[in-house]
Amino acid sequence: MPDPDLSPPQSSVPAAAARLGSRSPAGSPAPSGGAPGGALPAEAPATAPPAPYALPTGGQPLVSAAAPPAAPEGAAAATAPAPVAAPAAVAAPAGAALERILRGPSGLGTAALSLARSAGTPASPAPASLAPGAAGAAGAEAAGRPIPGLYFHSVPDPDPARVAEVSRRVKDWAVDEVQLFPEEWEGQFDGFSVGRYMVACHPDAPTVDHLMLATRLMIAENAVDDCYCEDHGGSPVGLGGRLLLAHTALDPLHTTAEYAPAWTESLASDAPRRAYRSAMDHFVRSSTPSQADRYRHDMARLHLGYLAEAAWAETGHTPQVWEYLAMRQFNNFRPCPTITDSVGGYELPADLHARPDMQRVIALAGNATTLVNDLYSYTKELAAPGRHLNLPVVLAEREKLSERDAYLKAVEVHNDLMHAFEASAAELAAACPVPTVLRFLKGVAAWVDGNHYWHQTNTYRYSLPDFW
Repeated sequence: MPDPDLSPPQSSVPAAAARLGSRSPAGSPAPSGGAPGGALPAEAPATAPPAPYALPTGGQPLVSAAAPPAAPEGAAAATAPAPVAAPAAVAAPAGAALERILRGPSGLGTAALSLARSAGTPASPAPASLAPGAAGAAGAEAAGRPIPGLYFHSVPDPDPARVAEVSRRVKDWAVDEVQLFPEEWEGQFDGFSVGRYMVACHPDAPTVDHLMLATRLMIAENAVDDCYCEDHGGSPVGLGGRLLLAHTALDPLHTTAEYAPAWTESLASDAPRRAYRSAMDHFVRSSTPSQADRYRHDMARLHLGYLAEAAWAETGHTPQVWEYLAMRQFNNFRPCPTITDSVGGYELPADLHARPDMQRVIALAGNATTLVNDLYSYTKELAAPGRHLNLPVVLAEREKLSERDAYLKAVEVHNDLMHAFEASAAELAAACPVPTVLRFLKGVAAWVDGNHYWHQTNTYRYSLPDFW
């Protein structure tokens, strides 16, 4: 996972684990607000699309791709919206209907929820993205300024009631359920602003319970990154063994009766594994088996990327630019937008998710959002101990560029990936206008936009270099 960190530096993994494990974990976690049988409280089943795209038994009800986000609920309750019937026809022709679906909600501040301007129209930089501080009408009052020249879509400020409730719930979970951090790390945890992050990235989540699925997983992923990989107790030495054992909290070990108890006990041995286990338990209870397996697969990709970066750190290798970009396709945000349907309360069927053109869209989204992290965290990483690889650093060394020119070229690389993402998404929407495909594409685009919003506005963590 890219750099978001939750904690101050620690000298070693064992020391960090000892501090984080000072309290015994709570018992088996129960899903937050989950209904019996593992389903989140959601809409009554809507009209299912015809075969072969009917949801599997026990899956989440389909919500129309054209449905606007639910009205924000208050902090005291998370009530699902009224059901929205799915369109009767799956194979609607590309055209006005497709453009309307991709355009999403209308009205002041909702332009950023659009997937693309229209199918087949090349994306072009939005004028608002070129001027420092011009984040669009809805986001003009938000803290921070966007990177000049960066291609992005502004989003409305996330609903404060939802942000407050998600923030409260995830902190209770982190402190009481998984004992994620010692008391002195509380400021770092609060500064991460994960509630604002997840509400901005998932504008179509029906309830706070749905948002919590993504929020717990985001915190758990970053705990593993910080304590195992980065300089908050992490080290490249021995990383493979630590990641393998942590991955079994997501993908359970099937072993003999003699050795199973030792593995079960190990899941509570440090904060990252406790967080992985609990967050995944909540997710499994509230998603379909194919959605859970999809997430495990993408987390294996993430862990592979961690290992590649760790190997380069151990040998002092600076990768070629293309090699760095290959690593970043694995060590990136991909596990987050790939669960956008789970958070939205519906399912993109496995055969549609596995389409090569869908996989390209998801990969491009992950690659572009990760370079956003490289760019906004650049000065933070320069000031941190040790040497941190990011795209500007690699460009400067491999292409013999000044720091400024390398940074500005990294902006261009990001913009190229964003244009490719939007063009590929529009092509897929035209080629396969299935309601769940259209809604999933719109959800991934919203995640891309929300990710930029969080990086731009989190001035607690990020500041821009003086290159303009």
